[in-house]
Amino acid sequence: MPQTKPITKTISLHPYGIASQKVHYQLSPNELHQLTIDNNQGLESSSGALVIQTGEFTGRSPKDRFIVKDAITKDRVWWGDVNIPFAPNDFDALYNKVTSYLSEKELFVRDCYACSDPAYRTNIRVINEYPWSNYFAYNMFLRPTKSELKNFDPEWTVINAPGFMADPIKDGTRQHNFAILNFTKKIALIGGTGYTGEIKKGIFSALNFILPVFKNTLPMHCSANIGNDGDTSIFFGLSGTGKTTLSTDHHRHLIGDDEHGWTSENTIFNFEGGCYAKVINLSRDKEPEIFEAIKKGAILENVIMDSKGVVDYSDTTITQNTRVSYPIHFIDNIQPNSIGKNPKNIFFLTADAFGVLPPISKLTPGQAAYHFISGYTAKVAGTEAGITEPVPSFSACFGAPFMPLHPTKYAEMLSAKMKATGVIVWLVNTGWTGGPYGIGSRMKLEYTRAMINAAMDGSLEAANKDNYHIHSVFGVLQPRLCPNVPTEFLSPRKSWKNDEGFYKTAHKLAASFKTNFKKFESYANEEIMAGGPKV
Repeated sequence: MPQTKPITKTISLHPYGIASQKVHYQLSPNELHQLTIDNNQGLESSSGALVIQTGEFTGRSPKDRFIVKDAITKDRVWWGDVNIPFAPNDFDALYNKVTSYLSEKELFVRDCYACSDPAYRTNIRVINEYPWSNYFAYNMFLRPTKSELKNFDPEWTVINAPGFMADPIKDGTRQHNFAILNFTKKIALIGGTGYTGEIKKGIFSALNFILPVFKNTLPMHCSANIGNDGDTSIFFGLSGTGKTTLSTDHHRHLIGDDEHGWTSENTIFNFEGGCYAKVINLSRDKEPEIFEAIKKGAILENVIMDSKGVVDYSDTTITQNTRVSYPIHFIDNIQPNSIGKNPKNIFFLTADAFGVLPPISKLTPGQAAYHFISGYTAKVAGTEAGITEPVPSFSACFGAPFMPLHPTKYAEMLSAKMKATGVIVWLVNTGWTGGPYGIGSRMKLEYTRAMINAAMDGSLEAANKDNYHIHSVFGVLQPRLCPNVPTEFLSPRKSWKNDEGFYKTAHKLAASFKTNFKKFESYANEEIMAGGPKV
Protein backbone atom coordinates (compact mmCIF):
# COMPACT_ATOMS: atom_id res chain seq x y z
CA MET A 1 0.00 0.00 0.00
CA PRO A 2 1.44 3.45 -0.87
CA GLN A 3 2.52 5.84 1.86
CA THR A 4 0.00 8.36 3.08
CA LYS A 5 -0.14 11.49 0.93
CA PRO A 6 1.04 14.78 2.50
CA ILE A 7 -1.70 16.62 4.32
CA THR A 8 -2.90 19.65 2.38
CA LYS A 9 -5.43 21.07 4.83
CA THR A 10 -5.06 21.93 8.50
CA ILE A 11 -6.96 23.88 11.12
CA SER A 12 -6.06 26.00 14.13
CA LEU A 13 -7.09 24.70 17.54
CA HIS A 14 -6.08 27.85 19.43
CA PRO A 15 -9.76 28.67 20.21
CA TYR A 16 -9.77 25.46 22.27
CA GLY A 17 -6.54 26.32 24.08
CA ILE A 18 -4.60 23.74 22.05
CA ALA A 19 -1.32 24.98 20.56
CA SER A 20 -0.32 21.90 18.55
CA GLN A 21 1.52 22.76 15.35
CA LYS A 22 0.69 19.46 13.65
CA VAL A 23 -3.05 19.15 13.17
CA HIS A 24 -4.56 16.96 10.43
CA TYR A 25 -8.02 18.05 9.35
CA GLN A 26 -10.67 15.89 7.72
CA LEU A 27 -8.37 13.07 6.60
CA SER A 28 -9.87 10.35 4.42
CA PRO A 29 -10.42 6.84 5.78
CA ASN A 30 -7.57 5.55 3.60
CA GLU A 31 -5.17 8.14 5.04
CA LEU A 32 -6.16 7.35 8.61
CA HIS A 33 -5.97 3.61 7.92
CA GLN A 34 -2.41 3.93 6.61
CA LEU A 35 -1.25 6.37 9.29
CA THR A 36 -2.42 3.94 11.98
CA ILE A 37 -0.35 1.16 10.39
CA ASP A 38 2.65 3.44 9.82
CA ASN A 39 2.52 4.47 13.48
CA ASN A 40 2.47 0.80 14.56
CA GLN A 41 -0.94 1.30 16.15
CA GLY A 42 -2.80 -1.24 14.03
CA LEU A 43 -2.66 -4.00 11.42
CA GLU A 44 -4.69 -4.89 8.35
CA SER A 45 -6.77 -8.06 8.34
CA SER A 46 -7.15 -10.39 5.39
CA SER A 47 -10.52 -8.75 4.62
CA GLY A 48 -8.90 -5.31 4.41
CA ALA A 49 -10.31 -4.04 7.72
CA LEU A 50 -8.07 -2.18 10.15
CA VAL A 51 -7.44 -4.10 13.39
CA ILE A 52 -6.63 -2.09 16.53
CA GLN A 53 -6.43 -2.71 20.25
CA THR A 54 -8.01 -0.15 22.55
CA GLY A 55 -5.63 -0.86 25.42
CA GLU A 56 -6.57 -1.12 29.07
CA PHE A 57 -10.26 -0.47 28.45
CA THR A 58 -12.16 -2.69 26.03
CA GLY A 59 -15.56 -1.34 26.99
CA ARG A 60 -17.20 1.63 28.62
CA SER A 61 -16.46 2.51 32.24
CA PRO A 62 -19.85 3.65 33.65
CA LYS A 63 -18.48 4.61 37.04
CA ASP A 64 -16.11 7.08 35.36
CA ARG A 65 -18.80 8.93 33.40
CA PHE A 66 -19.64 12.35 34.78
CA ILE A 67 -21.94 15.30 34.03
CA VAL A 68 -20.99 18.83 35.05
CA LYS A 69 -23.56 20.03 37.58
CA ASP A 70 -24.46 23.54 36.53
CA ALA A 71 -27.47 25.81 35.93
CA ILE A 72 -28.64 23.68 32.98
CA THR A 73 -28.36 20.28 34.63
CA LYS A 74 -28.69 20.66 38.40
CA ASP A 75 -32.51 20.44 38.52
CA ARG A 76 -33.04 18.25 35.47
CA VAL A 77 -30.52 15.39 35.60
CA TRP A 78 -31.32 12.24 37.60
CA TRP A 79 -28.22 12.32 39.79
CA GLY A 80 -26.88 9.12 41.33
CA ASP A 81 -24.75 6.12 40.44
CA VAL A 82 -25.55 6.49 36.72
CA ASN A 83 -25.26 10.26 36.37
CA ILE A 84 -22.41 11.34 38.63
CA PRO A 85 -21.99 15.08 39.23
CA PHE A 86 -18.75 16.89 38.44
CA ALA A 87 -17.92 20.38 39.68
CA PRO A 88 -17.58 23.15 37.05
CA ASN A 89 -14.28 24.37 38.55
CA ASP A 90 -12.86 20.83 38.48
CA PHE A 91 -13.91 20.51 34.83
CA ASP A 92 -12.16 23.75 33.89
CA ALA A 93 -8.95 22.73 35.63
CA LEU A 94 -8.97 19.25 34.06
CA TYR A 95 -9.82 20.70 30.64
CA ASN A 96 -6.78 22.97 30.84
CA LYS A 97 -4.57 20.01 31.72
CA VAL A 98 -5.87 17.96 28.80
CA THR A 99 -5.49 20.77 26.27
CA SER A 100 -1.97 21.45 27.52
CA TYR A 101 -1.18 17.75 27.04
CA LEU A 102 -2.64 17.76 23.53
CA SER A 103 -0.68 20.89 22.60
CA GLU A 104 2.43 18.68 22.46
CA LYS A 105 0.81 16.02 20.26
CA GLU A 106 0.09 15.36 16.60
CA LEU A 107 -3.69 15.65 16.37
CA PHE A 108 -6.56 14.63 14.12
CA VAL A 109 -9.67 16.76 13.70
CA ARG A 110 -12.97 15.85 12.08
CA ASP A 111 -16.09 17.89 11.48
CA CYS A 112 -19.23 15.74 11.37
CA TYR A 113 -22.75 15.76 12.70
CA ALA A 114 -25.43 13.72 14.46
CA CYS A 115 -29.16 13.33 13.67
CA SER A 116 -30.18 12.52 10.10
CA ASP A 117 -33.33 14.66 10.30
CA PRO A 118 -32.23 18.19 9.24
CA ALA A 119 -34.50 19.75 11.85
CA TYR A 120 -32.45 18.09 14.63
CA ARG A 121 -28.98 18.17 13.06
CA THR A 122 -26.19 18.73 15.61
CA ASN A 123 -22.79 19.76 14.24
CA ILE A 124 -19.80 18.19 16.02
CA ARG A 125 -16.05 18.76 15.97
CA VAL A 126 -13.98 15.78 17.15
CA ILE A 127 -10.36 16.31 18.23
CA ASN A 128 -8.40 13.06 18.61
CA GLU A 129 -4.96 12.10 19.82
CA TYR A 130 -4.90 8.92 17.66
CA PRO A 131 -5.66 8.52 13.95
CA TRP A 132 -7.77 5.40 14.49
CA SER A 133 -10.00 7.24 16.96
CA ASN A 134 -10.62 9.87 14.27
CA TYR A 135 -11.28 7.07 11.79
CA PHE A 136 -13.93 5.73 14.19
CA ALA A 137 -15.56 9.18 14.29
CA TYR A 138 -15.69 9.15 10.47
CA ASN A 139 -17.43 5.77 10.52
CA MET A 140 -19.91 6.48 13.29
CA PHE A 141 -21.05 10.08 12.85
CA LEU A 142 -22.79 11.54 9.82
CA ARG A 143 -20.49 12.93 7.14
CA PRO A 144 -20.93 16.49 5.79
CA THR A 145 -20.51 17.22 2.09
CA LYS A 146 -17.64 19.40 0.87
CA SER A 147 -19.98 22.33 0.45
CA GLU A 148 -21.34 21.87 3.97
CA LEU A 149 -17.80 21.96 5.37
CA LYS A 150 -17.10 25.41 3.93
CA ASN A 151 -19.14 27.21 6.57
CA PHE A 152 -19.22 24.46 9.18
CA ASP A 153 -20.06 25.77 12.65
CA PRO A 154 -19.62 23.11 15.36
CA GLU A 155 -22.16 23.17 18.17
CA TRP A 156 -20.54 20.42 20.27
CA THR A 157 -16.88 19.45 20.64
CA VAL A 158 -15.45 16.05 21.56
CA ILE A 159 -11.90 16.20 22.93
CA ASN A 160 -10.41 12.71 23.08
CA ALA A 161 -7.04 12.11 24.77
CA PRO A 162 -6.56 8.39 25.50
CA GLY A 163 -2.94 8.92 26.58
CA PHE A 164 -3.74 11.51 29.23
CA MET A 165 -4.01 10.07 32.73
CA ALA A 166 -5.89 12.03 35.36
CA ASP A 167 -4.80 12.28 38.97
CA PRO A 168 -7.93 11.36 40.95
CA ILE A 169 -6.83 13.25 44.07
CA LYS A 170 -6.13 16.48 42.20
CA ASP A 171 -8.63 16.23 39.34
CA GLY A 172 -11.80 15.01 41.06
CA THR A 173 -12.09 11.81 39.03
CA ARG A 174 -12.51 8.29 40.41
CA GLN A 175 -9.42 6.96 38.67
CA HIS A 176 -7.18 7.97 35.75
CA ASN A 177 -9.84 7.58 33.02
CA PHE A 178 -12.91 9.79 32.59
CA ALA A 179 -15.71 10.83 30.23
CA ILE A 180 -17.32 14.14 31.19
CA LEU A 181 -20.23 16.03 29.61
CA ASN A 182 -20.45 19.81 30.02
CA PHE A 183 -23.81 21.09 28.74
CA THR A 184 -22.99 24.76 29.28
CA LYS A 185 -19.78 24.62 27.27
CA LYS A 186 -21.08 21.85 24.97
CA ILE A 187 -17.96 19.72 25.39
CA ALA A 188 -17.46 15.98 25.81
CA LEU A 189 -14.05 15.53 27.46
CA ILE A 190 -12.59 12.00 27.33
CA GLY A 191 -9.24 10.87 28.69
CA GLY A 192 -7.33 7.84 29.92
CA THR A 193 -9.22 5.34 27.77
CA GLY A 194 -8.81 4.26 24.17
CA TYR A 195 -12.20 2.58 23.96
CA THR A 196 -13.79 4.23 20.95
CA GLY A 197 -17.37 3.72 22.11
CA GLU A 198 -16.88 6.56 24.61
CA ILE A 199 -16.62 8.99 21.66
CA LYS A 200 -20.02 8.28 20.20
CA LYS A 201 -21.75 7.64 23.53
CA GLY A 202 -20.70 11.06 24.83
CA ILE A 203 -22.60 12.85 22.07
CA PHE A 204 -25.56 10.50 22.19
CA SER A 205 -25.85 10.92 25.97
CA ALA A 206 -25.98 14.67 25.37
CA LEU A 207 -28.77 14.21 22.82
CA ASN A 208 -30.66 11.99 25.27
CA PHE A 209 -30.87 15.08 27.50
CA ILE A 210 -31.36 17.77 24.86
CA LEU A 211 -34.07 16.13 22.74
CA PRO A 212 -36.73 15.46 25.42
CA VAL A 213 -36.02 18.65 27.40
CA PHE A 214 -35.82 21.13 24.54
CA LYS A 215 -37.21 19.39 21.42
CA ASN A 216 -40.17 17.28 22.67
CA THR A 217 -38.54 14.27 21.02
CA LEU A 218 -38.06 10.82 22.57
CA PRO A 219 -34.45 9.60 22.29
CA MET A 220 -34.08 5.83 22.11
CA HIS A 221 -31.18 3.42 22.53
CA CYS A 222 -32.46 1.13 19.80
CA SER A 223 -32.09 -0.04 16.23
CA ALA A 224 -34.77 0.51 13.57
CA ASN A 225 -35.74 -0.70 10.12
CA ILE A 226 -38.51 -0.08 7.62
CA GLY A 227 -40.46 -2.37 5.31
CA ASN A 228 -41.36 -1.90 1.67
CA ASP A 229 -44.80 -0.67 2.75
CA GLY A 230 -43.27 2.09 4.87
CA ASP A 231 -43.89 0.41 8.23
CA THR A 232 -41.16 1.15 10.77
CA SER A 233 -40.07 -1.29 13.49
CA ILE A 234 -37.97 -0.38 16.53
CA PHE A 235 -35.71 -2.80 18.43
CA PHE A 236 -34.62 -2.14 22.02
CA GLY A 237 -32.19 -4.46 23.73
CA LEU A 238 -29.04 -4.62 25.82
CA SER A 239 -25.79 -6.09 24.60
CA GLY A 240 -26.09 -9.74 23.61
CA THR A 241 -29.86 -9.75 23.04
CA GLY A 242 -29.69 -9.65 19.22
CA LYS A 243 -30.58 -6.01 18.55
CA THR A 244 -28.14 -5.55 15.65
CA THR A 245 -28.68 -9.03 14.24
CA LEU A 246 -32.48 -8.90 14.24
CA SER A 247 -32.76 -5.38 12.85
CA THR A 248 -30.35 -6.15 10.01
CA ASP A 249 -32.67 -8.02 7.66
CA HIS A 250 -32.26 -8.20 3.89
CA HIS A 251 -36.06 -8.04 3.53
CA ARG A 252 -36.19 -4.62 5.21
CA HIS A 253 -34.26 -1.35 5.00
CA LEU A 254 -32.00 -0.50 7.95
CA ILE A 255 -32.65 3.00 9.35
CA GLY A 256 -29.96 2.69 12.00
CA ASP A 257 -28.17 0.42 14.41
CA ASP A 258 -28.09 1.99 17.85
CA GLU A 259 -29.55 5.46 18.57
CA HIS A 260 -32.73 7.11 17.27
CA GLY A 261 -35.15 9.93 17.93
CA TRP A 262 -38.97 9.73 17.73
CA THR A 263 -40.37 13.15 16.89
CA SER A 264 -43.72 14.77 17.65
CA GLU A 265 -44.37 14.47 13.89
CA ASN A 266 -44.21 10.68 14.35
CA THR A 267 -40.98 10.14 12.41
CA ILE A 268 -37.99 8.05 13.46
CA PHE A 269 -34.50 9.35 12.64
CA ASN A 270 -31.05 7.88 13.11
CA PHE A 271 -28.54 9.74 15.27
CA GLU A 272 -25.49 8.25 13.59
CA GLY A 273 -23.89 7.40 10.27
CA GLY A 274 -22.50 3.98 11.02
CA CYS A 275 -22.82 0.68 12.89
CA TYR A 276 -20.88 -0.54 15.91
CA ALA A 277 -21.56 -4.25 16.15
CA LYS A 278 -20.31 -6.98 18.47
CA VAL A 279 -18.41 -9.67 16.55
CA ILE A 280 -18.05 -12.40 19.15
CA ASN A 281 -18.71 -15.74 17.37
CA LEU A 282 -19.57 -13.86 14.16
CA SER A 283 -20.10 -16.07 11.11
CA ARG A 284 -21.07 -15.49 7.49
CA ASP A 285 -23.93 -17.99 7.81
CA LYS A 286 -25.63 -16.47 10.86
CA GLU A 287 -25.00 -12.76 10.25
CA PRO A 288 -24.09 -12.33 6.58
CA GLU A 289 -24.76 -8.58 6.39
CA ILE A 290 -22.40 -7.77 9.26
CA PHE A 291 -19.80 -10.29 8.10
CA GLU A 292 -19.68 -8.82 4.59
CA ALA A 293 -19.37 -5.27 5.98
CA ILE A 294 -15.98 -6.13 7.51
CA LYS A 295 -13.77 -4.90 4.68
CA LYS A 296 -11.52 -1.95 3.87
CA GLY A 297 -13.07 0.99 5.69
CA ALA A 298 -14.12 -1.02 8.74
CA ILE A 299 -12.30 -1.04 12.08
CA LEU A 300 -12.08 -4.21 14.16
CA GLU A 301 -11.39 -3.78 17.87
CA ASN A 302 -9.61 -6.20 20.20
CA VAL A 303 -9.95 -9.28 17.98
CA ILE A 304 -7.33 -11.97 17.55
CA MET A 305 -5.99 -12.84 14.09
CA ASP A 306 -3.32 -15.20 12.78
CA SER A 307 -0.15 -14.40 10.85
CA LYS A 308 -2.13 -14.27 7.59
CA GLY A 309 -4.54 -11.70 8.96
CA VAL A 310 -7.47 -14.12 9.36
CA VAL A 311 -9.60 -13.17 12.36
CA ASP A 312 -10.82 -15.79 14.83
CA TYR A 313 -14.13 -14.35 16.00
CA SER A 314 -14.50 -17.04 18.66
CA ASP A 315 -11.28 -15.97 20.40
CA THR A 316 -12.05 -13.86 23.46
CA THR A 317 -8.47 -13.67 24.75
CA ILE A 318 -8.62 -9.87 24.98
CA THR A 319 -12.33 -9.39 25.66
CA GLN A 320 -15.80 -10.75 24.94
CA ASN A 321 -16.67 -7.23 23.78
CA THR A 322 -14.94 -7.53 20.40
CA ARG A 323 -16.38 -4.93 18.01
CA VAL A 324 -16.46 -3.62 14.47
CA SER A 325 -17.35 -0.12 13.28
CA TYR A 326 -18.25 0.67 9.68
CA PRO A 327 -20.24 3.32 7.76
CA ILE A 328 -23.91 2.44 7.49
CA HIS A 329 -23.70 2.26 3.69
CA PHE A 330 -21.56 -0.88 4.09
CA ILE A 331 -24.92 -2.60 4.66
CA ASP A 332 -26.60 -3.12 1.28
CA ASN A 333 -30.20 -2.65 2.30
CA ILE A 334 -30.36 0.73 4.05
CA GLN A 335 -32.91 3.50 4.20
CA PRO A 336 -31.20 6.24 2.13
CA ASN A 337 -32.05 9.22 4.35
CA SER A 338 -31.99 7.23 7.62
CA ILE A 339 -35.51 8.44 8.43
CA GLY A 340 -38.62 6.31 8.88
CA LYS A 341 -42.28 7.10 9.40
CA ASN A 342 -45.36 5.27 10.57
CA PRO A 343 -43.93 3.16 13.44
CA LYS A 344 -46.02 0.01 13.78
CA ASN A 345 -44.12 -2.35 16.06
CA ILE A 346 -41.66 -2.05 18.92
CA PHE A 347 -39.65 -5.06 20.10
CA PHE A 348 -38.09 -5.26 23.57
CA LEU A 349 -35.37 -7.90 23.27
CA THR A 350 -34.24 -9.77 26.36
CA ALA A 351 -31.95 -12.78 26.70
CA ASP A 352 -33.80 -14.40 29.60
CA ALA A 353 -31.36 -17.00 30.90
CA PHE A 354 -33.99 -18.17 33.42
CA GLY A 355 -36.09 -19.44 30.50
CA VAL A 356 -39.45 -18.32 31.92
CA LEU A 357 -40.43 -15.43 29.63
CA PRO A 358 -42.32 -16.36 26.43
CA PRO A 359 -40.44 -16.34 23.12
CA ILE A 360 -42.75 -13.47 22.18
CA SER A 361 -45.57 -11.72 24.03
CA LYS A 362 -47.73 -8.64 23.55
CA LEU A 363 -47.63 -5.80 26.10
CA THR A 364 -50.22 -3.28 27.22
CA PRO A 365 -49.07 0.39 27.44
CA GLY A 366 -48.58 0.01 31.19
CA GLN A 367 -46.59 -3.21 30.78
CA ALA A 368 -44.54 -1.61 28.02
CA ALA A 369 -43.63 1.30 30.29
CA TYR A 370 -42.79 -1.07 33.16
CA HIS A 371 -40.54 -3.29 31.05
CA PHE A 372 -38.99 -0.24 29.37
CA ILE A 373 -38.05 1.24 32.74
CA SER A 374 -36.79 -2.17 33.93
CA GLY A 375 -34.64 -2.92 30.85
CA TYR A 376 -34.15 -6.57 31.77
CA THR A 377 -31.76 -9.16 30.43
CA ALA A 378 -29.65 -11.78 32.22
CA LYS A 379 -25.99 -12.57 32.69
CA VAL A 380 -25.01 -16.21 32.35
CA ALA A 381 -22.31 -18.37 33.87
CA GLY A 382 -18.90 -17.71 32.43
CA THR A 383 -19.49 -14.13 31.27
CA GLU A 384 -18.10 -12.62 34.46
CA ALA A 385 -15.96 -13.95 37.29
CA GLY A 386 -18.01 -15.48 40.05
CA ILE A 387 -21.20 -16.02 38.05
CA THR A 388 -22.21 -19.68 38.29
CA GLU A 389 -25.93 -19.39 37.50
CA PRO A 390 -28.14 -16.84 35.71
CA VAL A 391 -28.18 -13.36 37.24
CA PRO A 392 -30.84 -10.75 36.40
CA SER A 393 -29.45 -7.56 34.89
CA PHE A 394 -31.49 -4.36 34.66
CA SER A 395 -30.62 -1.22 32.71
CA ALA A 396 -33.38 1.39 32.67
CA CYS A 397 -34.70 2.29 29.20
CA PHE A 398 -32.38 -0.41 27.80
CA GLY A 399 -29.54 2.09 28.10
CA ALA A 400 -29.28 3.57 31.61
CA PRO A 401 -25.65 4.71 31.28
CA PHE A 402 -26.67 7.05 28.46
CA MET A 403 -29.88 8.51 29.94
CA PRO A 404 -29.37 11.72 31.97
CA LEU A 405 -33.06 12.17 32.86
CA HIS A 406 -35.14 10.02 35.20
CA PRO A 407 -36.21 6.82 33.38
CA THR A 408 -39.90 7.53 33.99
CA LYS A 409 -39.59 10.66 31.82
CA TYR A 410 -38.65 8.50 28.81
CA ALA A 411 -41.22 5.83 29.74
CA GLU A 412 -44.07 8.31 29.95
CA MET A 413 -43.12 9.73 26.55
CA LEU A 414 -43.10 6.20 25.12
CA SER A 415 -46.52 5.38 26.60
CA ALA A 416 -47.99 8.59 25.19
CA LYS A 417 -46.65 7.75 21.74
CA MET A 418 -48.02 4.21 21.96
CA LYS A 419 -51.49 5.52 22.70
CA ALA A 420 -51.34 8.24 20.06
CA THR A 421 -50.10 5.98 17.25
CA GLY A 422 -51.50 2.54 18.10
CA VAL A 423 -48.01 1.03 17.87
CA ILE A 424 -47.80 -2.51 19.32
CA VAL A 425 -45.03 -3.39 21.78
CA TRP A 426 -43.74 -6.96 21.90
CA LEU A 427 -41.47 -8.54 24.49
CA VAL A 428 -39.15 -11.00 22.72
CA ASN A 429 -37.07 -13.53 24.65
CA THR A 430 -33.93 -14.36 22.66
CA GLY A 431 -32.54 -16.28 25.63
CA TRP A 432 -33.41 -19.79 26.84
CA THR A 433 -36.29 -22.20 26.44
CA GLY A 434 -37.01 -25.60 27.98
CA GLY A 435 -35.32 -24.59 31.23
CA PRO A 436 -32.73 -22.10 32.47
CA TYR A 437 -29.19 -21.71 31.19
CA GLY A 438 -27.37 -25.00 31.66
CA ILE A 439 -30.54 -27.08 31.31
CA GLY A 440 -32.57 -25.56 28.49
CA SER A 441 -31.36 -24.45 25.07
CA ARG A 442 -30.91 -21.06 23.39
CA MET A 443 -33.79 -19.82 21.28
CA LYS A 444 -33.35 -20.67 17.62
CA LEU A 445 -32.65 -17.57 15.56
CA GLU A 446 -34.88 -18.87 12.76
CA TYR A 447 -37.85 -19.07 15.16
CA THR A 448 -37.20 -15.63 16.61
CA ARG A 449 -37.03 -14.14 13.11
CA ALA A 450 -40.26 -15.94 12.18
CA MET A 451 -42.06 -14.52 15.23
CA ILE A 452 -40.80 -11.00 14.55
CA ASN A 453 -41.78 -11.26 10.88
CA ALA A 454 -45.25 -12.50 11.87
CA ALA A 455 -45.62 -9.56 14.26
CA MET A 456 -44.59 -7.10 11.56
CA ASP A 457 -46.81 -8.49 8.79
CA GLY A 458 -49.82 -8.73 11.11
CA SER A 459 -50.23 -12.50 10.94
CA LEU A 460 -49.31 -13.02 14.61
CA GLU A 461 -52.00 -10.61 15.79
CA ALA A 462 -54.53 -12.05 13.33
CA ALA A 463 -53.90 -15.60 14.54
CA ASN A 464 -54.27 -14.70 18.22
CA LYS A 465 -56.63 -11.73 18.45
CA ASP A 466 -59.03 -13.58 20.73
CA ASN A 467 -56.69 -16.39 21.66
CA TYR A 468 -53.84 -14.94 23.71
CA HIS A 469 -52.91 -16.74 26.92
CA ILE A 470 -52.16 -14.52 29.91
CA HIS A 471 -48.82 -15.45 31.48
CA SER A 472 -49.73 -16.43 35.05
CA VAL A 473 -46.72 -14.68 36.61
CA PHE A 474 -45.84 -11.76 34.34
CA GLY A 475 -49.35 -11.10 33.00
CA VAL A 476 -48.18 -10.57 29.40
CA LEU A 477 -50.26 -11.75 26.43
CA GLN A 478 -48.73 -14.97 25.19
CA PRO A 479 -49.68 -16.11 21.64
CA ARG A 480 -50.80 -19.68 21.17
CA LEU A 481 -50.16 -19.73 17.40
CA CYS A 482 -47.48 -18.31 15.13
CA PRO A 483 -46.79 -19.09 11.46
CA ASN A 484 -43.60 -21.15 10.92
CA VAL A 485 -43.08 -21.74 14.64
CA PRO A 486 -43.99 -25.02 16.44
CA THR A 487 -46.95 -24.41 18.77
CA GLU A 488 -45.28 -26.10 21.76
CA PHE A 489 -42.37 -23.68 21.45
CA LEU A 490 -44.58 -20.66 22.24
CA SER A 491 -45.29 -21.68 25.86
CA PRO A 492 -42.27 -21.54 28.18
CA ARG A 493 -44.10 -23.58 30.82
CA LYS A 494 -44.84 -26.41 28.40
CA SER A 495 -41.28 -26.36 27.04
CA TRP A 496 -39.94 -26.96 30.56
CA LYS A 497 -41.97 -30.16 31.17
CA ASN A 498 -41.53 -29.39 34.86
CA ASP A 499 -44.31 -27.18 36.22
CA GLU A 500 -42.93 -26.94 39.74
CA GLY A 501 -39.47 -25.90 38.52
CA PHE A 502 -40.95 -23.42 36.04
CA TYR A 503 -43.15 -21.61 38.55
CA LYS A 504 -40.45 -21.54 41.21
CA THR A 505 -38.01 -19.95 38.75
CA ALA A 506 -40.63 -17.57 37.32
CA HIS A 507 -41.50 -16.27 40.80
CA LYS A 508 -37.80 -15.86 41.58
CA LEU A 509 -37.33 -13.70 38.48
CA ALA A 510 -40.54 -11.76 39.20
CA ALA A 511 -39.23 -10.95 42.68
CA SER A 512 -36.05 -9.57 41.11
CA PHE A 513 -38.17 -7.31 38.88
CA LYS A 514 -40.09 -6.07 41.92
CA THR A 515 -36.92 -5.40 43.93
CA ASN A 516 -35.30 -3.54 41.06
CA PHE A 517 -38.41 -1.40 40.49
CA LYS A 518 -38.62 -0.13 44.08
CA LYS A 519 -36.36 2.81 43.25
CA PHE A 520 -38.80 3.92 40.54
CA GLU A 521 -42.09 3.44 42.42
CA SER A 522 -42.37 6.98 43.77
CA TYR A 523 -42.06 8.37 40.24
CA ALA A 524 -44.29 5.88 38.39
CA ASN A 525 -48.02 6.34 37.83
CA GLU A 526 -50.67 3.67 38.56
CA GLU A 527 -50.77 2.38 34.99
CA ILE A 528 -47.03 1.73 35.01
CA MET A 529 -47.14 0.06 38.44
CA ALA A 530 -49.95 -2.22 37.22
CA GLY A 531 -47.70 -3.38 34.37
CA GLY A 532 -45.39 -5.37 36.63
CA PRO A 533 -45.42 -9.11 37.48
CA LYS A 534 -48.58 -10.47 39.15
CA VAL A 535 -46.94 -11.53 42.42
